[in-house]
Amino acid sequence: MDRNPSPPSSEAEEEGDAVGSTVYSKHWLFSILTRLIELISPEKSEPSGNPEGIQTELDEEMENDICKVWDMSMDEDVALFLQEFNAPDIFMGVFAKSKCPRLTEICVGILGNMACFQDICMSISKDENLGQVLLQRLCDSDSPTLLETSRLLLTCLSQPEVANIWVERIRDSPSVYDCVCFIMSSSTNVELLVKVGEVVDKLFDLDEELMLNWIKSGTCQSVGPSTDDSPEELPDFKIVPCILEAAKQVRSDSPEGLDVYMHILQLLTTVDEGIQAIVQAPDGGKETWTLLYDLICHELCQPDDPPIIVQEQKTVLASVLSVLSAIFASQTEQEYIKMRKSKSYMPLIGSLIRILQYMEGCGKRSVDNSKESEQEETGKAELKEEDFHLKILKDICCELLSNMFQELTKENTLEGLNQGHLNEQTCSCAFQNLLPLYFTSVESFLEVLREADGTLAENLEKRFPSLKVPT
Repeated sequence: MDRNPSPPSSEAEEEGDAVGSTVYSKHWLFSILTRLIELISPEKSEPSGNPEGIQTELDEEMENDICKVWDMSMDEDVALFLQEFNAPDIFMGVFAKSKCPRLTEICVGILGNMACFQDICMSISKDENLGQVLLQRLCDSDSPTLLETSRLLLTCLSQPEVANIWVERIRDSPSVYDCVCFIMSSSTNVELLVKVGEVVDKLFDLDEELMLNWIKSGTCQSVGPSTDDSPEELPDFKIVPCILEAAKQVRSDSPEGLDVYMHILQLLTTVDEGIQAIVQAPDGGKETWTLLYDLICHELCQPDDPPIIVQEQKTVLASVLSVLSAIFASQTEQEYIKMRKSKSYMPLIGSLIRILQYMEGCGKRSVDNSKESEQEETGKAELKEEDFHLKILKDICCELLSNMFQELTKENTLEGLNQGHLNEQTCSCAFQNLLPLYFTSVESFLEVLREADGTLAENLEKRFPSLKVPT
Protein backbone atom coordinates (compact mmCIF):
# COMPACT_ATOMS: atom_id res chain seq x y z
CA MET A 1 0.00 0.00 0.00
CA ASP A 2 1.24 3.50 -0.84
CA ARG A 3 2.22 5.54 2.19
CA ASN A 4 0.48 8.63 0.83
CA PRO A 5 -2.41 7.77 -1.55
CA SER A 6 -3.68 10.59 -3.75
CA PRO A 7 -6.34 12.86 -2.21
CA PRO A 8 -10.01 12.29 -3.06
CA SER A 9 -10.99 13.70 -6.43
CA SER A 10 -14.69 14.20 -5.67
CA GLU A 11 -15.71 17.83 -5.80
CA ALA A 12 -17.42 19.65 -2.95
CA GLU A 13 -20.84 19.99 -4.52
CA GLU A 14 -22.71 21.73 -1.71
CA GLU A 15 -22.42 25.48 -1.70
CA GLY A 16 -19.88 26.68 0.85
CA ASP A 17 -18.57 23.15 1.47
CA ALA A 18 -15.26 23.64 -0.34
CA VAL A 19 -12.11 24.11 1.75
CA GLY A 20 -10.79 27.51 0.71
CA SER A 21 -10.12 27.59 -3.03
CA THR A 22 -9.78 23.80 -3.24
CA VAL A 23 -12.30 21.21 -4.39
CA TYR A 24 -11.96 19.29 -1.12
CA SER A 25 -15.05 18.92 1.03
CA LYS A 26 -15.19 20.40 4.54
CA HIS A 27 -17.81 17.82 5.44
CA TRP A 28 -15.58 14.95 4.35
CA LEU A 29 -12.57 16.27 6.25
CA PHE A 30 -14.66 16.88 9.35
CA SER A 31 -16.04 13.33 9.15
CA ILE A 32 -12.46 11.95 9.12
CA LEU A 33 -11.51 14.00 12.19
CA THR A 34 -14.64 12.73 13.93
CA ARG A 35 -13.81 9.13 13.07
CA LEU A 36 -10.29 9.72 14.34
CA ILE A 37 -11.66 10.86 17.72
CA GLU A 38 -13.90 7.79 17.85
CA LEU A 39 -10.97 5.57 16.95
CA ILE A 40 -9.05 6.46 20.08
CA SER A 41 -12.08 6.38 22.37
CA PRO A 42 -11.87 3.34 24.70
CA GLU A 43 -15.61 2.73 24.38
CA LYS A 44 -15.17 2.22 20.63
CA SER A 45 -12.76 -0.69 20.98
CA GLU A 46 -13.80 -2.49 24.17
CA PRO A 47 -15.82 -5.22 22.33
CA SER A 48 -12.64 -6.27 20.48
CA GLY A 49 -11.28 -7.91 23.60
CA ASN A 50 -8.30 -5.57 23.82
CA PRO A 51 -7.82 -5.11 27.58
CA GLU A 52 -6.76 -1.51 27.07
CA GLY A 53 -9.65 -0.82 24.73
CA ILE A 54 -7.44 0.68 22.04
CA GLN A 55 -6.88 -0.59 18.49
CA THR A 56 -3.32 -1.56 17.54
CA GLU A 57 -3.97 -1.65 13.78
CA LEU A 58 -5.93 0.50 11.33
CA ASP A 59 -8.51 -1.01 9.05
CA GLU A 60 -7.80 -0.48 5.37
CA GLU A 61 -10.59 2.06 4.78
CA MET A 62 -9.57 4.27 7.69
CA GLU A 63 -5.90 4.10 6.72
CA ASN A 64 -6.72 5.12 3.16
CA ASP A 65 -8.84 8.05 4.32
CA ILE A 66 -6.39 9.37 6.89
CA CYS A 67 -3.56 9.04 4.34
CA LYS A 68 -5.64 11.17 1.97
CA VAL A 69 -5.79 13.84 4.67
CA TRP A 70 -2.01 13.53 5.04
CA ASP A 71 -1.57 14.19 1.34
CA MET A 72 -4.14 17.01 1.33
CA SER A 73 -2.49 18.75 4.29
CA MET A 74 0.28 19.97 1.98
CA ASP A 75 -2.30 22.50 0.73
CA GLU A 76 -2.35 25.65 2.88
CA ASP A 77 -6.16 25.96 2.80
CA VAL A 78 -6.54 22.40 4.06
CA ALA A 79 -3.85 22.95 6.71
CA LEU A 80 -5.66 26.06 7.94
CA PHE A 81 -8.96 24.15 8.05
CA LEU A 82 -7.35 21.40 10.13
CA GLN A 83 -5.90 24.04 12.44
CA GLU A 84 -9.30 25.74 12.80
CA PHE A 85 -10.95 22.49 13.82
CA ASN A 86 -8.26 21.71 16.43
CA ALA A 87 -6.61 18.86 14.56
CA PRO A 88 -3.36 19.30 16.58
CA ASP A 89 -5.33 18.66 19.81
CA ILE A 90 -6.92 15.57 18.26
CA PHE A 91 -3.49 14.32 17.20
CA MET A 92 -2.20 14.91 20.72
CA GLY A 93 -4.95 12.58 21.91
CA VAL A 94 -3.76 10.04 19.38
CA PHE A 95 -0.19 10.28 20.67
CA ALA A 96 -1.39 9.82 24.25
CA LYS A 97 -3.77 6.91 23.67
CA SER A 98 -2.99 5.14 20.41
CA LYS A 99 -1.08 1.88 20.38
CA CYS A 100 -1.10 1.87 16.58
CA PRO A 101 2.30 2.91 15.16
CA ARG A 102 0.89 3.56 11.68
CA LEU A 103 -1.74 5.96 13.04
CA THR A 104 0.87 7.82 15.09
CA GLU A 105 3.16 8.08 12.06
CA ILE A 106 0.40 9.53 9.87
CA CYS A 107 -0.68 12.09 12.48
CA VAL A 108 2.90 13.29 12.98
CA GLY A 109 3.26 13.45 9.20
CA ILE A 110 0.14 15.63 8.88
CA LEU A 111 1.50 17.97 11.56
CA GLY A 112 4.77 18.08 9.64
CA ASN A 113 2.96 19.23 6.51
CA MET A 114 0.95 21.80 8.48
CA ALA A 115 4.13 23.18 10.05
CA CYS A 116 5.40 24.17 6.60
CA PHE A 117 3.11 27.21 6.84
CA GLN A 118 4.43 29.97 9.08
CA ASP A 119 1.34 30.89 11.11
CA ILE A 120 0.45 27.27 11.79
CA CYS A 121 4.06 26.49 12.67
CA MET A 122 4.00 29.34 15.17
CA SER A 123 0.81 27.97 16.74
CA ILE A 124 2.16 24.42 16.96
CA SER A 125 5.49 25.61 18.35
CA LYS A 126 3.95 27.78 21.07
CA ASP A 127 1.83 24.90 22.37
CA GLU A 128 4.06 23.66 25.19
CA ASN A 129 2.09 20.46 25.81
CA LEU A 130 2.11 19.51 22.13
CA GLY A 131 5.81 20.40 21.92
CA GLN A 132 6.69 18.08 24.78
CA VAL A 133 4.56 15.26 23.39
CA LEU A 134 6.25 15.59 20.00
CA LEU A 135 9.72 15.43 21.57
CA GLN A 136 8.65 12.25 23.36
CA ARG A 137 7.99 10.72 19.95
CA LEU A 138 11.79 10.68 19.45
CA CYS A 139 11.80 7.83 21.96
CA ASP A 140 9.38 5.83 19.83
CA SER A 141 10.48 2.39 18.65
CA ASP A 142 8.80 2.78 15.23
CA SER A 143 11.20 3.99 12.51
CA PRO A 144 8.53 5.60 10.26
CA THR A 145 7.24 7.60 13.25
CA LEU A 146 10.79 8.66 14.11
CA LEU A 147 11.32 9.78 10.52
CA GLU A 148 8.18 11.93 10.48
CA THR A 149 9.00 13.37 13.91
CA SER A 150 12.48 14.33 12.73
CA ARG A 151 11.03 15.89 9.58
CA LEU A 152 8.62 17.94 11.69
CA LEU A 153 11.39 19.13 14.02
CA LEU A 154 13.62 20.09 11.10
CA THR A 155 10.76 22.06 9.52
CA CYS A 156 10.26 24.03 12.75
CA LEU A 157 13.98 24.57 13.35
CA SER A 158 14.30 25.92 9.80
CA GLN A 159 11.83 28.73 10.48
CA PRO A 160 13.62 31.62 12.24
CA GLU A 161 10.45 32.83 13.95
CA VAL A 162 10.10 29.63 16.02
CA ALA A 163 13.56 28.03 15.95
CA ASN A 164 14.55 29.39 19.38
CA ILE A 165 11.39 27.98 20.96
CA TRP A 166 12.41 24.49 19.90
CA VAL A 167 16.09 24.97 20.77
CA GLU A 168 15.17 25.95 24.33
CA ARG A 169 12.64 23.14 24.59
CA ILE A 170 15.19 20.57 23.41
CA ARG A 171 17.88 22.04 25.65
CA ASP A 172 15.55 21.52 28.63
CA SER A 173 14.71 17.93 27.61
CA PRO A 174 17.66 15.59 28.35
CA SER A 175 15.80 12.62 26.87
CA VAL A 176 16.16 14.14 23.39
CA TYR A 177 19.94 13.71 23.57
CA ASP A 178 19.55 10.12 24.75
CA CYS A 179 17.07 9.16 22.04
CA VAL A 180 18.96 10.90 19.23
CA CYS A 181 22.18 9.15 20.26
CA PHE A 182 20.32 5.84 20.43
CA ILE A 183 19.07 6.31 16.87
CA MET A 184 22.48 7.35 15.52
CA SER A 185 24.28 4.48 17.20
CA SER A 186 21.84 1.65 16.49
CA SER A 187 19.62 2.41 13.47
CA THR A 188 20.33 0.94 10.04
CA ASN A 189 17.59 3.00 8.38
CA VAL A 190 19.57 5.38 6.14
CA GLU A 191 16.66 7.74 5.49
CA LEU A 192 16.03 8.11 9.22
CA LEU A 193 19.72 8.58 10.01
CA VAL A 194 20.03 11.34 7.39
CA LYS A 195 17.00 13.20 8.75
CA VAL A 196 18.12 12.87 12.38
CA GLY A 197 21.56 14.08 11.30
CA GLU A 198 19.99 17.13 9.67
CA VAL A 199 18.19 17.91 12.94
CA VAL A 200 21.41 17.62 14.97
CA ASP A 201 23.33 19.69 12.40
CA LYS A 202 20.69 22.41 12.54
CA LEU A 203 20.61 22.40 16.34
CA PHE A 204 24.39 22.70 16.66
CA ASP A 205 24.46 25.43 14.03
CA LEU A 206 21.75 27.40 15.84
CA ASP A 207 22.94 27.06 19.42
CA GLU A 208 26.48 26.58 20.69
CA GLU A 209 25.30 26.17 24.29
CA LEU A 210 23.18 23.17 23.36
CA MET A 211 26.11 21.69 21.43
CA LEU A 212 28.36 22.12 24.47
CA ASN A 213 25.74 20.46 26.68
CA TRP A 214 25.55 17.48 24.35
CA ILE A 215 29.34 17.22 24.18
CA LYS A 216 29.46 17.03 27.97
CA SER A 217 26.50 14.64 28.27
CA GLY A 218 26.68 10.92 28.81
CA THR A 219 27.42 10.80 32.51
CA CYS A 220 23.92 9.92 33.75
CA GLN A 221 21.53 7.05 33.09
CA SER A 222 19.52 7.51 29.93
CA VAL A 223 15.95 6.74 29.06
CA GLY A 224 15.27 5.43 25.59
CA PRO A 225 12.82 3.65 23.31
CA SER A 226 10.67 0.97 24.83
CA THR A 227 7.74 -1.10 23.69
CA ASP A 228 6.02 -1.24 27.07
CA ASP A 229 5.10 1.27 29.75
CA SER A 230 8.47 1.01 31.47
CA PRO A 231 11.24 3.15 29.96
CA GLU A 232 14.30 1.27 28.85
CA GLU A 233 17.62 2.13 30.44
CA LEU A 234 20.32 2.82 27.88
CA PRO A 235 24.10 2.90 28.20
CA ASP A 236 25.77 6.25 28.65
CA PHE A 237 26.20 7.78 25.22
CA LYS A 238 29.05 9.96 24.01
CA ILE A 239 28.22 12.15 21.06
CA VAL A 240 31.31 11.48 18.91
CA PRO A 241 31.05 7.65 18.70
CA CYS A 242 27.34 7.97 17.88
CA ILE A 243 28.06 10.42 15.04
CA LEU A 244 30.79 8.13 13.68
CA GLU A 245 28.51 5.09 13.75
CA ALA A 246 25.80 6.96 11.85
CA ALA A 247 28.34 8.26 9.32
CA LYS A 248 29.53 4.71 8.64
CA GLN A 249 25.94 3.59 8.04
CA VAL A 250 25.11 6.34 5.52
CA ARG A 251 28.46 6.72 3.70
CA SER A 252 27.84 4.17 0.94
CA ASP A 253 24.14 4.92 0.32
CA SER A 254 23.77 8.65 0.90
CA PRO A 255 26.42 11.22 -0.09
CA GLU A 256 24.11 13.90 1.32
CA GLY A 257 23.94 12.07 4.64
CA LEU A 258 27.72 11.73 4.80
CA ASP A 259 28.01 15.47 4.13
CA VAL A 260 25.62 16.15 7.03
CA TYR A 261 27.51 14.02 9.55
CA MET A 262 30.90 15.38 8.50
CA HIS A 263 29.55 18.91 9.01
CA ILE A 264 28.36 17.93 12.50
CA LEU A 265 31.91 16.80 13.31
CA GLN A 266 33.24 20.06 11.88
CA LEU A 267 30.88 22.05 14.12
CA LEU A 268 32.21 20.12 17.13
CA THR A 269 35.75 21.27 16.30
CA THR A 270 34.69 24.94 16.51
CA VAL A 271 34.87 24.67 20.31
CA ASP A 272 37.75 23.34 22.42
CA GLU A 273 35.44 20.94 24.22
CA GLY A 274 34.48 19.38 20.90
CA ILE A 275 38.08 18.85 19.84
CA GLN A 276 38.85 17.30 23.21
CA ALA A 277 35.82 15.01 22.89
CA ILE A 278 37.39 13.67 19.69
CA VAL A 279 41.07 13.42 20.64
CA GLN A 280 40.61 12.42 24.28
CA ALA A 281 38.38 9.47 23.47
CA PRO A 282 39.68 6.13 24.81
CA ASP A 283 41.26 5.44 21.41
CA GLY A 284 42.86 8.91 21.26
CA GLY A 285 40.73 9.94 18.30
CA LYS A 286 42.00 7.03 16.20
CA GLU A 287 38.51 5.96 15.06
CA THR A 288 37.68 9.46 13.85
CA TRP A 289 41.04 9.89 12.13
CA THR A 290 40.83 6.47 10.46
CA LEU A 291 37.33 7.08 9.06
CA LEU A 292 38.19 10.54 7.74
CA TYR A 293 41.56 9.41 6.38
CA ASP A 294 39.84 6.57 4.54
CA LEU A 295 37.32 8.98 3.01
CA ILE A 296 40.02 11.36 1.76
CA CYS A 297 42.49 8.75 0.53
CA HIS A 298 40.16 6.09 -0.86
CA GLU A 299 36.74 7.56 -1.56
CA LEU A 300 36.58 11.30 -2.20
CA CYS A 301 38.36 13.12 -5.03
CA GLN A 302 40.21 10.06 -6.36
CA PRO A 303 42.88 9.96 -9.13
CA ASP A 304 40.40 8.45 -11.61
CA ASP A 305 37.81 11.19 -10.94
CA PRO A 306 37.58 14.20 -13.27
CA PRO A 307 38.88 17.44 -11.67
CA ILE A 308 35.34 18.88 -11.58
CA ILE A 309 34.56 16.34 -8.82
CA VAL A 310 36.09 18.78 -6.34
CA GLN A 311 33.25 21.18 -7.14
CA GLU A 312 30.66 18.50 -6.41
CA GLN A 313 32.34 17.37 -3.18
CA LYS A 314 33.58 20.74 -1.92
CA THR A 315 31.44 20.92 1.22
CA VAL A 316 32.11 17.40 2.47
CA LEU A 317 35.83 17.77 1.63
CA ALA A 318 35.99 21.01 3.60
CA SER A 319 34.32 19.38 6.61
CA VAL A 320 36.52 16.27 6.55
CA LEU A 321 39.77 18.25 6.13
CA SER A 322 38.76 20.72 8.81
CA VAL A 323 38.31 17.90 11.35
CA LEU A 324 41.54 16.19 10.27
CA SER A 325 43.35 19.52 10.65
CA ALA A 326 41.95 20.02 14.15
CA ILE A 327 42.99 16.51 15.19
CA PHE A 328 46.46 16.90 13.67
CA ALA A 329 47.06 20.26 15.34
CA SER A 330 46.12 18.82 18.74
CA GLN A 331 48.61 15.93 18.66
CA THR A 332 51.42 15.68 21.19
CA GLU A 333 55.03 15.35 20.03
CA GLN A 334 54.97 11.64 20.84
CA GLU A 335 51.84 11.20 18.74
CA TYR A 336 53.46 13.11 15.85
CA ILE A 337 56.38 10.66 15.92
CA LYS A 338 53.98 7.69 15.81
CA MET A 339 52.00 9.31 12.99
CA ARG A 340 55.10 10.04 10.89
CA LYS A 341 56.10 6.39 11.16
CA SER A 342 52.68 5.17 10.03
CA LYS A 343 52.00 4.26 6.41
CA SER A 344 49.11 6.72 6.25
CA TYR A 345 51.16 9.91 6.39
CA MET A 346 52.33 10.31 2.79
CA PRO A 347 49.10 9.10 1.09
CA LEU A 348 47.25 11.86 2.94
CA ILE A 349 49.74 14.47 1.75
CA GLY A 350 49.34 13.10 -1.78
CA SER A 351 45.55 13.41 -1.49
CA LEU A 352 45.79 17.00 -0.24
CA ILE A 353 47.97 17.97 -3.21
CA ARG A 354 45.60 16.23 -5.62
CA ILE A 355 42.68 18.28 -4.23
CA LEU A 356 44.70 21.46 -4.83
CA GLN A 357 45.50 20.33 -8.37
CA TYR A 358 41.83 19.67 -9.08
CA MET A 359 40.90 23.08 -7.66
CA GLU A 360 43.31 24.75 -10.08
CA GLY A 361 41.41 23.05 -12.89
CA CYS A 362 38.10 24.21 -11.48
CA GLY A 363 39.46 27.74 -11.12
CA LYS A 364 40.28 27.90 -14.83
CA ARG A 365 36.83 26.52 -15.64
CA SER A 366 35.18 29.18 -13.45
CA VAL A 367 37.05 31.95 -15.27
CA ASP A 368 35.89 30.59 -18.63
CA ASN A 369 32.30 30.30 -17.39
CA SER A 370 32.32 33.80 -15.96
CA LYS A 371 33.25 35.21 -19.37
CA GLU A 372 30.33 33.37 -20.95
CA SER A 373 27.96 34.55 -18.22
CA GLU A 374 28.94 38.20 -18.19
CA GLN A 375 25.43 39.27 -19.08
CA GLU A 376 23.71 36.92 -16.66
CA GLU A 377 23.51 38.28 -13.11
CA THR A 378 22.24 34.98 -11.72
CA GLY A 379 25.14 33.14 -13.28
CA LYS A 380 27.58 35.60 -11.73
CA ALA A 381 26.05 35.12 -8.27
CA GLU A 382 26.30 31.34 -8.56
CA LEU A 383 29.93 31.55 -9.66
CA LYS A 384 30.79 33.83 -6.76
CA GLU A 385 29.22 31.35 -4.33
CA GLU A 386 31.11 28.47 -5.92
CA ASP A 387 34.37 30.45 -5.73
CA PHE A 388 33.66 31.23 -2.07
CA HIS A 389 33.23 27.53 -1.14
CA LEU A 390 36.31 26.56 -3.12
CA LYS A 391 38.32 29.26 -1.36
CA ILE A 392 37.26 27.87 2.02
CA LEU A 393 38.27 24.39 0.90
CA LYS A 394 41.63 25.67 -0.38
CA ASP A 395 42.35 27.50 2.89
CA ILE A 396 41.59 24.41 4.99
CA CYS A 397 43.59 22.16 2.66
CA CYS A 398 46.63 24.46 2.72
CA GLU A 399 46.60 24.78 6.49
CA LEU A 400 46.65 21.01 7.00
CA LEU A 401 49.26 20.49 4.28
CA SER A 402 51.55 23.15 5.76
CA ASN A 403 51.31 21.57 9.22
CA MET A 404 52.11 18.14 7.79
CA PHE A 405 55.06 19.52 5.77
CA GLN A 406 56.61 20.83 8.99
CA GLU A 407 56.57 17.34 10.49
CA LEU A 408 58.12 15.54 7.49
CA THR A 409 61.35 13.60 7.97
CA LYS A 410 63.84 12.39 5.39
CA GLU A 411 62.34 8.89 5.70
CA ASN A 412 58.82 10.21 5.04
CA THR A 413 60.03 12.18 2.07
CA LEU A 414 61.85 9.23 0.52
CA GLU A 415 58.71 7.18 0.98
CA GLY A 416 56.65 9.88 -0.73
CA LEU A 417 59.07 10.04 -3.65
CA ASN A 418 59.08 6.26 -4.07
CA GLN A 419 55.28 6.04 -3.93
CA GLY A 420 54.80 8.86 -6.43
CA HIS A 421 53.11 11.26 -3.99
CA LEU A 422 56.01 13.70 -4.31
CA ASN A 423 57.50 14.78 -7.64
CA GLU A 424 58.24 18.06 -9.36
CA GLN A 425 54.65 18.51 -10.52
CA THR A 426 52.99 17.81 -7.15
CA CYS A 427 55.56 19.79 -5.17
CA SER A 428 55.19 22.75 -7.54
CA CYS A 429 51.43 22.69 -7.06
CA ALA A 430 51.86 22.56 -3.28
CA PHE A 431 54.37 25.44 -3.26
CA GLN A 432 52.22 27.52 -5.61
CA ASN A 433 49.30 27.28 -3.17
CA LEU A 434 51.24 27.52 0.08
CA LEU A 435 53.42 30.52 -0.77
CA PRO A 436 53.83 33.13 0.50
CA LEU A 437 51.54 32.56 3.53
CA TYR A 438 53.17 29.30 4.63
CA PHE A 439 56.74 30.18 3.67
CA THR A 440 58.21 28.67 6.86
CA SER A 441 56.52 25.30 6.26
CA VAL A 442 57.66 25.17 2.64
CA GLU A 443 61.18 26.12 3.67
CA SER A 444 61.19 23.38 6.32
CA PHE A 445 60.03 20.78 3.79
CA LEU A 446 62.56 21.92 1.18
CA GLU A 447 65.38 21.50 3.68
CA VAL A 448 64.36 17.87 4.21
CA LEU A 449 63.90 17.39 0.46
CA ARG A 450 67.49 18.51 -0.21
CA GLU A 451 68.66 15.50 1.80
CA ALA A 452 66.27 13.09 0.08
CA ASP A 453 66.50 14.34 -3.51
CA GLY A 454 68.90 17.22 -4.12
CA THR A 455 68.10 17.47 -7.84
CA LEU A 456 64.36 17.87 -7.23
CA ALA A 457 65.02 20.45 -4.52
CA GLU A 458 67.29 22.40 -6.88
CA ASN A 459 64.69 22.36 -9.66
CA LEU A 460 62.03 23.65 -7.26
CA GLU A 461 64.34 26.46 -6.09
CA LYS A 462 64.70 27.54 -9.72
CA ARG A 463 60.92 27.65 -10.15
CA PHE A 464 60.47 29.48 -6.82
CA PRO A 465 63.43 31.89 -6.47
CA SER A 466 62.29 33.13 -3.04
CA LEU A 467 63.21 29.72 -1.63
CA LYS A 468 66.87 29.77 -2.77
CA VAL A 469 69.41 29.45 0.00
CA PRO A 470 71.65 32.55 0.10
CA THR A 471 75.22 31.76 -0.92
